[in-house]
Amino acid sequence: MKLCRYGRPGYEKPGMIDGEGKLRDLSKIVDNIGPNEISPRGLKMLGRLKPESLPLVNGAPRFGVPYVGIGKFVAIGLNYSDHAKEAGLPIPAEPIVFMKATTCISGPTDDVIQPRNSTKLDWEIELGVVIGSIARYVDEAAALSHVAGYCIVNDVSERAFQMATTQWDKGKGFDSAGPIGPWLVTPDEVRDPQTLDMLLEVNGRKMQSGNTRTMVFSVAKIISHVSQYMTLLPGDIIATGTPPGVGLGMKPTPVFLKPGDVMRLTIHGLGEQKQKVVAYSA
Repeated sequence: MKLCRYGRPGYEKPGMIDGEGKLRDLSKIVDNIGPNEISPRGLKMLGRLKPESLPLVNGAPRFGVPYVGIGKFVAIGLNYSDHAKEAGLPIPAEPIVFMKATTCISGPTDDVIQPRNSTKLDWEIELGVVIGSIARYVDEAAALSHVAGYCIVNDVSERAFQMATTQWDKGKGFDSAGPIGPWLVTPDEVRDPQTLDMLLEVNGRKMQSGNTRTMVFSVAKIISHVSQYMTLLPGDIIATGTPPGVGLGMKPTPVFLKPGDVMRLTIHGLGEQKQKVVAYSA
């Protein structure tokens, strides 16, 4: 299934994408897409539906974040060996875990707002993993059974903020730094999360091109590892790292985003994001 939420910010309705890529209305079935709906029981119930039997949504409404109830936004740093190399940093011996503030979350086509005093705004396409059932001290072999689905995440970063100290959170949590969506795609449609092609363009120019097979730590390893240090709850999301091609790593001169730039992100089977960068205004 491909689950989503659509409509004006704050007024989104639950939806489902049918086999032809058309948007269907789920609001007569569920009030929202949240932790209950993405639980094993909730997904089983929704999986019995035939998307073609649901009302067709006309036009091209805005997609919001595909579900609500994100309690934690966990992220993994330097999880692609070639990205670590372009950043001039060693390949990590274990996953680098940091957090993005939940206030940074935005829809997949909402504007990215360059924060005040920003000078090094950067892009990062990432595979997002959404937790559907409680994960606490889980073994790697069982880790994927806790996944409700997958989605695209743009781990937008302000490098000057990020590198000011040894803690990265300041450069990762500003408003609009976490576009998620357009869909939550359930595991039955993503049988192997380590085979997904990824692409990010800026103003039509290809910047990032990679595949999740080159992750240093697999999705299963990441879930297992993180669950040793914090309990993962339904709705929590993990951004699993980015392939090479970020602006910081451009040679001979880094390239950073500016107002007016447009990013387009795709991951095979997970849809497309598109964001315009705009200047902060009070």
